Amino acid sequence: MQPVDPLALWEIATPSRSWRLPGVAMAGFRARGAADLGVVPFPAVTLAIDLGAQPLVVADGGRRVAGSAVVGLAPEGLRGCGRDVVCLQVRLSPVVAHAALEGLAAEGGPLLALDELWGRDAARWEERLRAAPSWESRFGLVAGALAARLARGRRTDPEVAYVWAELTRSHGAVRVDGLAAEVGWSRKRLWSRFRAQVGLSPKQAARLVRFDHAAHRLAAGQRPAAVAAEAGYADQSHLHREVADFARVTPSAVAREPWLSVDGVAWSAPGYLR
Repeated sequence: MQPVDPLALWEIATPSRSWRLPGVAMAGFRARGAADLGVVPFPAVTLAIDLGAQPLVVADGGRRVAGSAVVGLAPEGLRGCGRDVVCLQVRLSPVVAHAALEGLAAEGGPLLALDELWGRDAARWEERLRAAPSWESRFGLVAGALAARLARGRRTDPEVAYVWAELTRSHGAVRVDGLAAEVGWSRKRLWSRFRAQVGLSPKQAARLVRFDHAAHRLAAGQRPAAVAAEAGYADQSHLHREVADFARVTPSAVAREPWLSVDGVAWSAPGYLR
């Protein structure tokens, strides 16, 4: 039996340029029939807003959320499944998430129910999105709600935002010790403030960003040896260890992950993680 092309299972909608916010990406997903998709870790915080008739189930091995969920950085063993899924996903850079999610994304663990974060506002948000006549209308509602939350949310230190931008710009290949000197902070202060606002240390964040870059190169068909050299790993064995650590599979297996096929269509806009 031939494997099912994940892109044949999903209808994917993306917003027009009108609704784009710095550090934010949105996509709408509609599945036909049963859907079960493993998630490859990525350097963003995700809101998965469930709009289907039957609940979307998101589980990471330790927790299970039926309905809308918040997924923190670097989730392990995360899967999403359901039938006739309709879901609006919002990816936030951790710098934006710190403000829009009131700091709880970094502090609350890898998986939360959306109502744990926003209480009754979560249900009101879902109701408005379900009633919207189109994906474009939904994207507009989300953009407006996030812009309002960002305007009154927690502030991220400019130094932390700069370090995150440098990590994403370099695909995680910059020396993080040097970044502390660039922003005029001690290493200890940078580690403390960055972890408090992003949820990972600068070194962990750099590893995650570099892994994400490598995983997409692998999915694009590049050979592991070439990816290891291009992404700045010491050698192919180093790449293998990092892929195993983040994705629990080999580089050849991560290259075939259906998640990355969907990922490339939904999140193709450059620079949204910054």
